[in-house]
Amino acid sequence: MINDLTKGAPVKLMLLFSIPLLIGNIFQQFYNIADIIIVGRTLGINALASVGAVSPLFFLIMFILVGLTNGFAVITGQRFGAKDFDGVRKSVAMSCILGFVFTALFTIVCSVLMKYILIWMNVPVEIFKDAFDYIQIIVYGLMVVTFYNMLASIIRALGDSMTPLYCLILASVLNIFLALLFILKFHWGVAGSAFAVVVSQGISVILCLLYVKKHFPILHLKKSDWKFNWKEDYKFALEHLNVGFPMAMQFAILGLSVLIIQCVCNSFGADIIASFTAALRIEQMATLPMISFGVALATFVAQNFGANNFSRIRYGVKRASLINIGLSLFMAFVMHFYGGDLVRVFIGDGNNSIVKLAHDYLFVSSLFYFFLAQIFIYRNALQGLGRATIPLFASIGELLVRAWVAIYLAIKIGYLGVFYAGPIAWVTASLVLAIGYYSTIKTFIFKKQQELRRGRFNND
Repeated sequence: MINDLTKGAPVKLMLLFSIPLLIGNIFQQFYNIADIIIVGRTLGINALASVGAVSPLFFLIMFILVGLTNGFAVITGQRFGAKDFDGVRKSVAMSCILGFVFTALFTIVCSVLMKYILIWMNVPVEIFKDAFDYIQIIVYGLMVVTFYNMLASIIRALGDSMTPLYCLILASVLNIFLALLFILKFHWGVAGSAFAVVVSQGISVILCLLYVKKHFPILHLKKSDWKFNWKEDYKFALEHLNVGFPMAMQFAILGLSVLIIQCVCNSFGADIIASFTAALRIEQMATLPMISFGVALATFVAQNFGANNFSRIRYGVKRASLINIGLSLFMAFVMHFYGGDLVRVFIGDGNNSIVKLAHDYLFVSSLFYFFLAQIFIYRNALQGLGRATIPLFASIGELLVRAWVAIYLAIKIGYLGVFYAGPIAWVTASLVLAIGYYSTIKTFIFKKQQELRRGRFNND
């Protein structure tokens, strides 16, 4: 159902919008968590390490596509907030064209270079083949990943966070069933888990398309929406790319920073890789409430930016920040006292040394969840305003700090140094984003006040 977020109580609207997002994100994680649990418990530690060794590369690729499609959807949301429904349809068509071209080129490049990328990542010889098979299958299925995320982003831009959730729940359950079928029945090994991910995501695309066709007349594209007139439409394409590419770059840098840490981690062997893999999955689940509320805020800001309501944006951001602080404190408490028990869900009870390593990471990183929570708030607020450059610079800073800390401390104190890289980088990025948001919103408010003064002067 389409929701207008420019009217009503901001906190209530964002909470109602974020709950389906949270549930959807949890089921989205099932794509990877099911892989880790099924692979780790049925195929062994080496198989788990093979998936874990390329997981940051998997997320890097996903981050790029998610950033691109979310950036395109910002323009759609702004058009919707301005009640420009012809512009909404035109934005959707433009997003599909640009997304198809980018993903096709991206798939070709990734598939050709994959072997060399894994060599650069220091993937151990004993797990190289399984790691290569897994990530290459994922790459071949990138087109369905792009169009699922594009459809979900567009639907959320119109204020509907429930429809993507319904599709994800069914597809996530199917993913678990297919992973078990391909691994246990067909004996496809690690490759079977990758096939399950791609097929399940494809089901999500089909379900979203069917639902849009039946329930979203505003998204029923006309033949004229697909026509591209270079003289008239290239500026509209650039408008999408000016938000989509910086957001894709921003997400790519975040993914690359995790990838660098994984490269350092890979040099310590399969046990460290397995423990780091399990810990990251748990951390991803722990931060989902903060991520979901941040995504809800981005849609809220985009629609209200289109409606030119900056005071409402400021109020929404302040309340969202307080809520995310509360969530970060609660999740830190859970990681401190129950992190070890959560790790055992992934790898069983017979690997106490790996459980301890993973819990040590969760203990360290959770101390810094406060800063991570603010990253999700200010980054999404800036994206909703269509200002993707500041988050891009913040991501570059985060990458540099994370890489330097990981490499330097790994040399000085061993694998424990890797645990501090992410948290220290979060502090840097959160400060940059907070300063960027407050300076940006003040600029917009000043411009609006100047326009109002000029309007009153002209009337007089």
